[in-house]
Amino acid sequence: MHLLATLSIPRLMSKKLPPLNWLRSFEAAARHLNFTQAAEELCVTQAAVSKHVKNLEHQLDVELFVRLPSGLRLSSAGAAYLPSVRDAIDDLIAATDALFSFSGHKSLHIHASLIFFRAWLAPRLHTFMRLQPEVDLRFTSSIWVDEHEMLENIDLEIRYGDGNWPNVFADRLTWDRLLPVCSPTLLERGPTLSTPEDLLQHTLLHVAGYEHGWHYWLHHVLGDEVNIGPGIQFDTLIAALGLAEQGVGIALGRSSLVSGMIEQGRLCAPLSEQMPTDESFYVVCAQRPHPGSDAAKFRDWLIAVAQAERQTGE
Repeated sequence: MHLLATLSIPRLMSKKLPPLNWLRSFEAAARHLNFTQAAEELCVTQAAVSKHVKNLEHQLDVELFVRLPSGLRLSSAGAAYLPSVRDAIDDLIAATDALFSFSGHKSLHIHASLIFFRAWLAPRLHTFMRLQPEVDLRFTSSIWVDEHEMLENIDLEIRYGDGNWPNVFADRLTWDRLLPVCSPTLLERGPTLSTPEDLLQHTLLHVAGYEHGWHYWLHHVLGDEVNIGPGIQFDTLIAALGLAEQGVGIALGRSSLVSGMIEQGRLCAPLSEQMPTDESFYVVCAQRPHPGSDAAKFRDWLIAVAQAERQTGE
């Protein structure tokens, strides 16, 4: 009697919970809306993905996809089922990675631009290290890397922009204002820099990749008819700020990054005009970190520090 009761449990459970490979095939096919691309991602044949989906539909007694001549479309049932399946798979992957990584420990891989790391993160990082000394941090700062490819190889990314990126979770870290900054020595040797118009007599340091740059700032302050000259072009803000510290020209700083440099006397803000910008730094991940994982600890700490400093106006 006890044996029969025990043997019946897996059969009852199997009717309620489909095999994981069926669910993975459904989730991948739903993301791509293409069985062939799903098969390539899962390293199986297209026929295997198609069979898994059909088996899943048969067990659930519902069509998850509408088969069209041009491809696939999720049915209403498939669209309703997908978020739960995706969350369950993400949670299982995250939990497995967090609890059973190689040798019981894995470095937390974070990508951040050099300027953010140097100006914002580095001065605050000792706090996290004191709170979570067991977390093994690994930072990279390569630029011009494909965003989607990057997120496949890292745990968290610090990204600059408007926050509207598909297929990622993004939490805002900074609320920046744009302000001209330069070396105090530049002011001493001239020419004069007391009004926005005086900027046109100086070398302006431009940074590629920022939607809100000198053209944006000068347009809002001085109007449409502004000829700002060639200036010097850079591919990173850290290079532009470095040249500004040397007195070569004037950079357009982000308040979250230059406030410390101004306090230290390395830079100064000669003008009172500051422009808000929708571009900000965000902590980005491809999927929500599993609660208790190193990624969750670091992400939660970043957000808490950013929100606390925003409230205090620091």
